[in-house]
Amino acid sequence: MGERLGRECLYMPSCRLGLYVALRHWCPPGGRVLMSPVNDDVIFFVVLAAGLRPVQAPLDPRDGSLDVAAVPESVWRGLSAVLTTNLYGNPDPAPQLRSRCDALGIPLIEDAAHAIGSEIGGRPVGGFGDAAVFSLSKHVGAKTGGFLAVADPGLRTELARARDALLRPSRLTAELAYAVRPYAEAGVRGLRLVRAARAALRLLGQEEREEIRMPLRGAELRTALAGAPGLGGFHSWIRVDLHDYRLRPGRARLGRTERLLRGLDGTLAAHREGTRRLLASPWAAPGAAAGPVQPLFRVPLLVEDRDAAIAALARHRLTTGYLYDPPLDVYAGAEFTDPSPVPAPAAWFARHALPVDPRHADRAIAVLTGLGARPVEWEETGSGG
Repeated sequence: MGERLGRECLYMPSCRLGLYVALRHWCPPGGRVLMSPVNDDVIFFVVLAAGLRPVQAPLDPRDGSLDVAAVPESVWRGLSAVLTTNLYGNPDPAPQLRSRCDALGIPLIEDAAHAIGSEIGGRPVGGFGDAAVFSLSKHVGAKTGGFLAVADPGLRTELARARDALLRPSRLTAELAYAVRPYAEAGVRGLRLVRAARAALRLLGQEEREEIRMPLRGAELRTALAGAPGLGGFHSWIRVDLHDYRLRPGRARLGRTERLLRGLDGTLAAHREGTRRLLASPWAAPGAAAGPVQPLFRVPLLVEDRDAAIAALARHRLTTGYLYDPPLDVYAGAEFTDPSPVPAPAAWFARHALPVDPRHADRAIAVLTGLGARPVEWEETGSGG
């Protein structure tokens, strides 16, 4: 990955831990970080754990990218950093953000969890910021690991030391569970026992989401904030969906990750081709097919009745994940984050975006066509068309 990005890359047991390390290194406690309100709530809690105040940004309703022009000057002047999202692999406007950050003397940190292989301005996502964090669970499919890419290679030793201080010892039981998980999941899918398996995981405390957003638990969050920065008080939120997020990797994890990385070019080609098909469908955002096709991790189609679309896809064994609704400022409220100055586009996008795995493009198009799903288009009123 260092060769692909032209940057020094440091392995992390998870993207979220890499982000925490980056935020702690580049941002002073109490600083304000501009971020997307349509983002995983885990990332929101990572920002809080780093002792920082999230500031929600306006978004482009077509793809959920940051709308640089809509950020008021008063907000820019109070920032300590900008954190991009590159939602589903659609690049945020990194060149403009880099210019803004340079003018303000603040760091740009790229969350590229969804964006391995995405480019903007002829450069890879992750090649603009002072730091960028990537996930090896998404395109690579390793279900573990991530890495931190940095512009200054001289920081590697310091960042590795910070990472190592946060790691927990590898456990044999965790490695065994990781080694057999792909076979167990394949068996569950083959026997069509996905619902039963998820119910069992919920009983065992391994599945912690009843809805799209995890419970905020405001009283507990206030207590955790009093002890920030630090991961300890925020562990119950940050571990959701990935309990081993700070576990020192063993041979099984590293070995599988290396094997899967060797096939990354083929994986990106499949994502790119599926993206091309989905962007040619009636539900793609207007103009989304213009320019080079990115190997999107998920393609956000815009549909009028997303719940009906999700149910129809599920009947054909196509699971919809990576939904981020409601936006974080609605989810957390003004006590825990600065709301977006222009919230309507983010709310509209969060309500209508249907993330589709491009590897299943043809099946998804057939299901949506059979359903008669209606496309929806943003209007300046925010009501949609």
